[in-house]
Amino acid sequence: MIQKTQQLQLSQSPINPSPTMMALFAIFTAIVALSLAAIFIRLSERELGPFATIFNRFWIAFLVLWLLNQSKARSQGHEKLSVPQSAYTVRDWLMLIAAGVMFWGCLALWAWSLTQTGVANSTILHNLTPLFTTLGVWLIFGQRFDSQFLIGLMMAMVGATALGLGDLQVATDNFAGDIAAFLSALFSAANLMLIEKLRAKWDATTIIMWCCLVGLVVTFPVVLLTEDRLFPISGSGWLSVIGLAIVCQVVGQGLQAYSLKRLSSGLVGVFLLLDPLLAALVAWVLFSEHLSLFNGFAFAVVLLGIYVAKSSQYASELMANDSQPALCVAAGKQLPHLPQITP
Repeated sequence: MIQKTQQLQLSQSPINPSPTMMALFAIFTAIVALSLAAIFIRLSERELGPFATIFNRFWIAFLVLWLLNQSKARSQGHEKLSVPQSAYTVRDWLMLIAAGVMFWGCLALWAWSLTQTGVANSTILHNLTPLFTTLGVWLIFGQRFDSQFLIGLMMAMVGATALGLGDLQVATDNFAGDIAAFLSALFSAANLMLIEKLRAKWDATTIIMWCCLVGLVVTFPVVLLTEDRLFPISGSGWLSVIGLAIVCQVVGQGLQAYSLKRLSSGLVGVFLLLDPLLAALVAWVLFSEHLSLFNGFAFAVVLLGIYVAKSSQYASELMANDSQPALCVAAGKQLPHLPQITP
């Protein structure tokens, strides 16, 4: 009788998902949210320029994140933010500012590149982000990757690149825009690596809030110098920038930062190659944009590449070590009470 009661209590006990499973759920949810960015930007730019769109994205998201931090602080019985001001070191300030500048640079360069080169060129070059992320964490953090992960990475990048090959333009007139898109990928990779490092100490909402504040400060004078309008003038315009701020910045970027506590920036970079795939599907559904059989083949290559990378030894070790941050596992480091992990 006692044994049956214990079995019943065990069967009724809640099943708590592991931190790594939560991180995987977060990054895939983030990718879905981020894939809607192109839709909101397209709607916003009916009234605003690219920099005014970014400006509104930043100030609205900053306000929402600040309110979330205030609410969290009150629920914990504190009058101030959950992160006390005294906890910030000079290194923290520099890294938070750098992360904000890198994120702003990624958005601004990509937005500007779309006015100087074709969408296909810009998308293909911007999709180099996971390559730069992998190189960066190898050179800077000392992370090592097995051959299966690298093969999966290259497959996914080839598939993502193939999505834009049909509209690829090769011309000297596009050179400035192509360079801007290339640099946007570098800035995006640097932002991912900085956030991965910051997540060892700070929560995701705090990091993204500071990124928004830095982006807001940098963008404001650029809008005043280059564009005629700062705010939307219609209800639909406001809905588009609010959607961009809340869905893409707060939810998308917030969950992406959350996932970097358990997943390395190299692995997250590979998963982010799903973004152009989902964006193409959304454009097909909402704007009836054409998808060819070749596009379907490219989609399959992206998905296969991500599966190969996720099934690699490098990714498996990250998944198997829920109690350690991604940087510790990927670099082969250990916490005192855990066994050595060798990539």
